[in-house]
Amino acid sequence: MLEDKNQEKTDLEKLGEFGLIDHLTQHFPITRKSTLKGIGDDAAVLDFKGSKTIVSTDLLVEGVHFDLSYMPLKHLGYKAVMVNLSDIYAMNAEATQITVSIAVSNRFPLEALEELYEGITLAAKLYKVDLVGGDTTSSMTGLIISITALGKAKAADIVYRSGAKENDLLVVTGDLGGAYMGLQVLEREKEVFKVNPNSQPDLEPYSYIVERQLKPEARKDIFELLKKLDVHPTAMIDISDGLSSEILHLCKHSKVGCHLYEDKIPLDPTVISACEEFKMDSTLVALSGGEDYELLFTLDQKEFPKIKGNPNMTVVGHMTAENEGAHLISRNNSKIPLTAQGWNSFAKT
Repeated sequence: MLEDKNQEKTDLEKLGEFGLIDHLTQHFPITRKSTLKGIGDDAAVLDFKGSKTIVSTDLLVEGVHFDLSYMPLKHLGYKAVMVNLSDIYAMNAEATQITVSIAVSNRFPLEALEELYEGITLAAKLYKVDLVGGDTTSSMTGLIISITALGKAKAADIVYRSGAKENDLLVVTGDLGGAYMGLQVLEREKEVFKVNPNSQPDLEPYSYIVERQLKPEARKDIFELLKKLDVHPTAMIDISDGLSSEILHLCKHSKVGCHLYEDKIPLDPTVISACEEFKMDSTLVALSGGEDYELLFTLDQKEFPKIKGNPNMTVVGHMTAENEGAHLISRNNSKIPLTAQGWNSFAKT
């Protein structure tokens, strides 16, 4: 929360646009055979030799998607990459390259952007993707980050949202609700800081859920695990807008219904205790919180033995006939229609 005001700062005007690009991207080595030409020409040149190319883009806007009063720039850079890679893995594809474009106001010195790119560099290194292009420009309102992720997959391996069938199992990776509850903790501490700027928050009891918000991980490990287990999901999506919204996407595109069982939804004990502290319903948080970046997929029942007992995956329900609709089966066996109450970029509040 506290910032050292005496740090040396370099005005971006001294570098200019192309000097800035050269400076920020000089430490990104090319590691992929498919990258024939990266940064330094009018466009990147990629060669996947017969594989299908997967492309996804996300835009992060200051004041809408992130708050720099508690989001460190290094974490922001890392998270911006994860948000995009998650979409590639949700297609059951291997992420290979990214492009990064930023619009930045003159309140940001070079050192701030170096910190942002430290996070991008770390993400690219850990997830073995090449940075092959992008753009920089000025902004009148703050920081805007746009990242495009590319990947590759054999046509037969690609998993769409539209392949789920009646009686398929509904499976989720990891646990849910942590990112949203981490956000609640950070927002609360921000309000405390406004009242007393000398206060130092004790985030240790909330370290897991705060990290889920500030430094999420895309589930590359699940993409690799599914391949290792010879598991072929019938439909898949990443959980960015809340479990209920993503289930409804699968149902809509696959023309099926769903039974989601409340008592099967995976929740970390830290999430449960935080929900009790904030007087929130943990099921509602898992259904509508968002930003968990776990994977949600459907699976033919005959493949269940391959994932049975695997700690990375939880069967939370099954798909039904379309005319049955999508429902939450509560702990007391009530049948409650699922509604999309997750993130809405255009909500008025």
